[in-house]
Amino acid sequence: MSNLRVCHLGKYYPPAHGGIESHVRTLASAQAELGPSVEVLCVNHEAGPTRRDRDAGVEVTRLGRAAKASKLDVCPELVPALRRVEADVLHLHVPNPTMILALLRARVRTPLVVTYHSDVIKQKVLGALFRPLERLVYRQVRAILPTSPTYASGSSFLRPYGDRLQVLPHGIELAEYLDPSQADREAAETLRARHPGPLWMGCGRLVYYKGFVNAIRALSRVPGTLVLIGEGPERAALEAEAKAVGVSDRVEFAGKVARLAPYYLAADAFWFPSNARSEAFGLVQVEAMAAGCPVINTAIPHSGVAWVSRHDKEGLTVPLDDPGALADAANRLITEPGLRDRLAAAARVRAKAEFDHRVMARRSLDIYRCVLDGGAVAMAPMRAVPAAGP
Repeated sequence: MSNLRVCHLGKYYPPAHGGIESHVRTLASAQAELGPSVEVLCVNHEAGPTRRDRDAGVEVTRLGRAAKASKLDVCPELVPALRRVEADVLHLHVPNPTMILALLRARVRTPLVVTYHSDVIKQKVLGALFRPLERLVYRQVRAILPTSPTYASGSSFLRPYGDRLQVLPHGIELAEYLDPSQADREAAETLRARHPGPLWMGCGRLVYYKGFVNAIRALSRVPGTLVLIGEGPERAALEAEAKAVGVSDRVEFAGKVARLAPYYLAADAFWFPSNARSEAFGLVQVEAMAAGCPVINTAIPHSGVAWVSRHDKEGLTVPLDDPGALADAANRLITEPGLRDRLAAAARVRAKAEFDHRVMARRSLDIYRCVLDGGAVAMAPMRAVPAAGP
């Protein structure tokens, strides 16, 4: 499909921060490497006029915005720009209310594919008001791509579209984790020497749904040091909790770090205690898995988290908001002979086979081919992921 023309419809694009923004860049550039002509149309996240540039083989147009209200960008050029796009496939990434409204007005006839990153979790009232307009756009959608089968099965919005669902898991560039540099290996050795083992690691914004309070409480029942990487509004509360449970001398708040690979290489396990469906996938799990760092995650109902790293296959899964279960899982890794090595080896295999960016790109092009050929894209019946380990 080297002559295929693809246009991704994003909200913003890097250097704008965000999981969807990073995903669009990774997918678009990986597709371009396979031969298709790929472009991205989005809103300029910075104040200023429309910008056009080229990034990793992808033509990027960032349209100037006149104003911003709530989650909506006012972008007068967006509808005309959509009407001018010359592509065989439009690939929309949602949630993205600005682009949904623009598509309604533009009335484009190009086949439309949607990556469904997540439901609207927090802004339920606004989401409910917006849903009827969203469903008008979905009438013309040829394929809807949730990022995991478990997330799709738990989305009330997606249930009417079972004939158009096909899972497209996130993928990332894995080389730095699968084959770390000598510098990263040496940095990992330095980390292990600096912290009394075992060394546990967590990473993400310090916000409520990351569940780091449960990691701190679990540490009171586990030996070693917990390094939390990231910044956010919950830091003061987490520091207070560490002091209250008597582990403040064994928790390091590392803030932002230049490279994550050394931490994955140094850690005995990656703790991922998120406790809300806002955590739809958990891409940092894939980084840890590729580096051979087993993940201890949580059984978030209808989230893809426990599907990415599966219980007793590539990692361990524990119930939500259960510091005792998290501690028990961590203690298993350091006391049960061979367990950590078995999980680490399986994690590397799954990361490479399922979550490499080139695998994701090839799968997406296969879906486009089905759409353009008029074939069925619906996925096989979904299997539930076990809720948690014993």
